[in-house]
Amino acid sequence: MKQFSVLAAIFMSCAVIFSSCGASDTVKGGGIGAGAGGALGAGIGAIIGGGKGAAWGAGIGAVLGGTAGAVIGNKMEKQKKELEQINGAQVETINDGQAIKVTFESGILFATNSSTLNAASQSSLTSFANSLNNNPDTDVQIYGHTDNTGSDAINNPLSEKRAQSVYNFLMTKGVAGNRMVSQGFGSTQPVSDNSTVAGRAQNRRVEIYILPNEKMIQDAQKQAGK
Repeated sequence: MKQFSVLAAIFMSCAVIFSSCGASDTVKGGGIGAGAGGALGAGIGAIIGGGKGAAWGAGIGAVLGGTAGAVIGNKMEKQKKELEQINGAQVETINDGQAIKVTFESGILFATNSSTLNAASQSSLTSFANSLNNNPDTDVQIYGHTDNTGSDAINNPLSEKRAQSVYNFLMTKGVAGNRMVSQGFGSTQPVSDNSTVAGRAQNRRVEIYILPNEKMIQDAQKQAGK
């Protein structure tokens, strides 16, 4: 797994997830200010688990409260709208609106048992890279997942190679390697039932998390202090 810089890693703390049904991402970004007291979170950690819990990702950033959180939420909401235009991309905001999760089903990106990106997916990933380059103050986590068909000896390296293929392609489109990580989880984090064809298709996926980096957080804090 490629590593972030130490400074960036400081902000990769355990997420505090709040639901704010009916609220915009901007509102959700600032909605926890009073309860969190503006705290960034407690240490470096990760949320890695099976089933529904895995949908929130691994090592997503800490929630930032108050006005600074609203500033970040507004930026993420704008980028989310850009990303929603990309063919094959499932886009949602997470972490109280302060991070973005983008999911590509593996069938959109790769042929069966392959880690080579197909031609159609390269167009979508080029658009994705353009959005990342237009919004440089973020870090990017790329995670590969498989269904449970086959053994770990096959699934684990396949998921890793697929995540790495996306990482490598984004680099060719100008996305800096030091703002990205890639990792494969094999079949350990299903989001659906592996006993059905439809469920296995959902489990074969690449998830990409877009998180505010240190600069974005510091800029938001400065703006909030004005």
